[in-house]
Amino acid sequence: MTELLEKAIAQLKNLPASEQDAIAAMILEELEDEVLWDAAFAGSQDALAKLGAEAMAEYHAGKTQELDPDRL
Repeated sequence: MTELLEKAIAQLKNLPASEQDAIAAMILEELEDEVLWDAAFAGSQDALAKLGAEAMAEYHAGKTQELDPDRL
C-alpha cells in the first residue's frame, strides 16, 4: 500500500461510519468502472484498427478535408 493511500485511510478512520461507507462505495464503484473500461477497450482494438485504416484510406484517396476549428 502506498504512503498516500495509508494517509487517506488513516483520515477516513476518523469519519463517522456512514461517511466511511459512502466513500468506500465510491472507491469500489470507481474500481469496477476501471475494470469495465479496461475490458471494453481491450475488446475494441480490432474495431479501432479497422476504423483507423478506413480513415487513412480516405485521406490517401483525397476524400478528407482539413479541420478548421474557426469554421465550427
